[in-house]
Amino acid sequence: MIVVADTSPVNYLTLIGETDLLRQLYSEVLIPLAVNNELLSPDSPPPVCQFVARPPRWLSVVAPGSNSDPRLAELDEGEREAIVLALNHGADLLLIDERDGRRVALVCGVEAAGTLRVLANGAERGLVDLEDAFNRLRKTSFRAAPGLMESLLIERTRGMP
Repeated sequence: MIVVADTSPVNYLTLIGETDLLRQLYSEVLIPLAVNNELLSPDSPPPVCQFVARPPRWLSVVAPGSNSDPRLAELDEGEREAIVLALNHGADLLLIDERDGRRVALVCGVEAAGTLRVLANGAERGLVDLEDAFNRLRKTSFRAAPGLMESLLIERTRGMP
């Protein structure tokens, strides 16, 4: 499975100590150069910079290649490169939180999921306590639509034996 990640999922999963979910769920994750640069920015939290400065074997920085699709013009550089990388590598999934980026990815034919879906999928496999992960996420600057975390918790509870 080829998975490409934008900045936000890597950032927030690092901040809550759940980056290993990426390895456990997907085996390998690709990030484009612009995302790598954003994660290494002086504005990034120190744990994020440290994680990306010494990435695990399953996280690879890859040049995205080229794509002049005008639908990408409205996005920031990291989102653009993540979608291009996903398109050029035939990715099975793009991890991206930003609403506009997800919308454009879907229009371009790239399946997209966000940080909350990664955590929910990890919970489905027994890899993370979803409520605890959401509580840690709420302590960061992560933003989600009102009620989204609660609906995922309800969905998780309904799916439990």
